[in-house]
Amino acid sequence: MSERTSPLPSLPRLVAWAVGLAVMVAVPFYAEAFFLQAGVFAMAAAIGAIGLNLLTGSTGQLSLGHAFFLAVGAYGYVYLAGESGNGLAGLGLPTWLAVVGAVLLAGLAGGLFSPIAGRLRGTYLGIASLALVFIGQHILHNAHAVTGGANGRDVPPLEIAGFSFADTPELVVLQVPFRALEKLWFLALALLLLAAWIARGVLNGRPGRAMNTIRDHEIAAGVMGVPVARYRAAVFVVSSMYAGLAGVLLAMAFRRTVPDYFGLLLSLEYLAMIVIGGLGTVAGAVIGAVFVSLLPPLFTRYADGLPLIAPPGSGGVSPAEASRILYGAIVVAVVLFLPGGLMGLWQRLRASTAARRKSTPSPRMEPEEQPA
Repeated sequence: MSERTSPLPSLPRLVAWAVGLAVMVAVPFYAEAFFLQAGVFAMAAAIGAIGLNLLTGSTGQLSLGHAFFLAVGAYGYVYLAGESGNGLAGLGLPTWLAVVGAVLLAGLAGGLFSPIAGRLRGTYLGIASLALVFIGQHILHNAHAVTGGANGRDVPPLEIAGFSFADTPELVVLQVPFRALEKLWFLALALLLLAAWIARGVLNGRPGRAMNTIRDHEIAAGVMGVPVARYRAAVFVVSSMYAGLAGVLLAMAFRRTVPDYFGLLLSLEYLAMIVIGGLGTVAGAVIGAVFVSLLPPLFTRYADGLPLIAPPGSGGVSPAEASRILYGAIVVAVVLFLPGGLMGLWQRLRASTAARRKSTPSPRMEPEEQPA
């Protein structure tokens, strides 16, 4: 399903956007650190899911290597911004330049793989991209000077024009102390809005129509003059850059990069995000990312009050395992009963409501009786 412009009138849409944005801006003034960190993770995951949805949902290319490009972004930023010392290597670049460089490195990695992505499709591309995860895990565990090995390495805080996204110096806004998480919240929100706006522009324009044609009718796309291999390769690069940006944000939120996080399970989680939210839609990618990424921390937070979930390390079903079981079951349900995901369900409900409104006859005014 391709991204479509909402049929809502412009004024209600603007009001809805304004209310939603106001809520997101107000959250750091009231929420505690746990919810702020979970929110930053969710927004970073949403950026990565948008990129994967461009690749899988809109172009029909199955990728199981998304975690690799997330790792390239995260470790690329750490290496470019980090200092050399204690057995670790780093270029010590300005952190804002390191962010740009990390995203470009992820795009370069996607570009190196793009010739394969341009010629393979379906299961074959999925298997080929799966190799990237295993190659990445080997590199992350053995390139100690760059990655820090199994123990990982610390993430330098971002600094732009003297403004640091760290706990110190502390910034006070409306009598609320803004530390690293509060600052990262607004950074992640701004980057998510930018990423979603760019993706919607791509999907609603000529490239989006070409991508959907490749997904639905590849032979027809070639007959109509669409350079199929070139589009596939280009979308793979764009998707990799989205993943690289998400990896940078995740590294900043974690404050330490750990190789085991960027494994196959992370790639499967991103596939679950776009399937649950809705393939081919920006809003669906965001909804699915928020749902999948928030389940583990919320289950961990409220494990004592939830049935069948045991605290971590107690030997029962852990919150992480319970969340995977839940969204795994939801993926199966979506594939069987809701092929459009949550966004498809919302669009059908909205269409049926609009149809009922149109079919309801409007009351007619009876003409007044004229005096005899």
